[in-house]
Amino acid sequence: MSGRATTSLSILIPVFNEEDWIAAVIERVLAAPLGEDVDLEIVVVDDGSTDGTADMLDLIEARCGGRLKRIRHPQNRGKGAAIRTAIANATSEFAVIQDSDFEYNPQDLPRLLQPLFQGRADAVFGSRFLVAGERRVLYFWHALANHLLTTACNMAADLNLTDMETGYKAFRLSLVQSIPLRSERFGIEPELTIKLAQRRIAIYEVPISYHGRTYEEGKKIGFKDAIQALFVIAWYGLRRDIYQDKGARILDALSETRRFNRWMADTITQYIGASVLEIGAGIGNMSQHLASRRKSYIASDYDDEHVARLRARFQGRPNVSLMRCDLTRAADFEPVQGLADTVVCLNVVEHIADDAAGLRNIASALQTGGRAIILVPQDQRIYGTLDEVLGHYRRYSVTELRTRMEEAGFEVEDVLQFNRVTRPGWYVNGRILKRRHFSRLQLWMFDRMVWLWRRIDRFLPWPAVSIIAIAKKR
Repeated sequence: MSGRATTSLSILIPVFNEEDWIAAVIERVLAAPLGEDVDLEIVVVDDGSTDGTADMLDLIEARCGGRLKRIRHPQNRGKGAAIRTAIANATSEFAVIQDSDFEYNPQDLPRLLQPLFQGRADAVFGSRFLVAGERRVLYFWHALANHLLTTACNMAADLNLTDMETGYKAFRLSLVQSIPLRSERFGIEPELTIKLAQRRIAIYEVPISYHGRTYEEGKKIGFKDAIQALFVIAWYGLRRDIYQDKGARILDALSETRRFNRWMADTITQYIGASVLEIGAGIGNMSQHLASRRKSYIASDYDDEHVARLRARFQGRPNVSLMRCDLTRAADFEPVQGLADTVVCLNVVEHIADDAAGLRNIASALQTGGRAIILVPQDQRIYGTLDEVLGHYRRYSVTELRTRMEEAGFEVEDVLQFNRVTRPGWYVNGRILKRRHFSRLQLWMFDRMVWLWRRIDRFLPWPAVSIIAIAKKR
């Protein structure tokens, strides 16, 4: 498991009345062959235990050498609530959910973590049903219920997992911390699975050994939990509740407007060259349209989660590379100075306070004579709550955008008016109704009519919602 300078890992252990098991489980975690380069943190959430679990944690704490973090719920709330608390209090780069009994063997952790540590996966599920090692043979009906729940979850999430209910799930911690989790009990398993799938990240599955407990030994999952899991699958399968951040929710909603994104791409494609740097690629809504037929396409974003989603989306595309790049940081542009013949920056400049510095950074990435394509929102008179949620500092006039581009070292060839048709809706939603989110129904209806909007947009008698500057570097 070497190859990285240091790797931080949190083991998340939800505990309820496990005095006979918890100390031995932690001992096994400490003995797991993770390698010296792994900085280990163990986060135990005591979910209102009424037995001697707390005493056993006292005994084991000294053995952990300061790596044990303990949180206690005053009363029992359920496995989901304990996992949510553990996720919120963990601080590592990666995390693994570890049940507080002997059903899952920490000796399997290296196999589980390898796709994460190598950067191939964002989440890894340990499957009890893939062929590997050994597993204790137990209840037919319990296994059948597991298969049925996994199948139902796969249908809702469009996955092909073999074991959704596995107690061994590993993931990038920042990814899961950015997802709102709400289940209190065992519904956390399908909820987390569906929301990871909806984020369209890279999910892997690896075989693990399994030594299940009998009901006499304390197995806690029953028929009632299976029925509840089916309701959770139906509920989250029909909803899209996958971002904590409101701005990211809007970006995700806009990812579903594929026809509109194609319209925007078609508007600028003729100006794009062979070697392209896209600033603020987000989750790739435009990159997927613009990257084709380019010799080199670098999709960048300042948000690590967006870069991770881009990695999953464009793996296997040999002409596409990714980088973390903040428009406000000149240092981030040093590796690409003078590299691109085109920089595409759509709906980004308005998000930074010092837009002049951002435009200069864009110029630094261009070859002399290279072209910048900058799309920004137009007209401060329609600035409203939607702009606030999206983090817009301003909306531009054509004159303002031209002036800023010229001051940054560009010669503006043209400024295009784009998307007049949504101006009335933007004004009503953001200025009158004071909405702070986009209605998915409104977006769905709008996107189905893009064929019409494209034909009539240039004839509408008011300014467009956005303007696009086409400019060459002097």
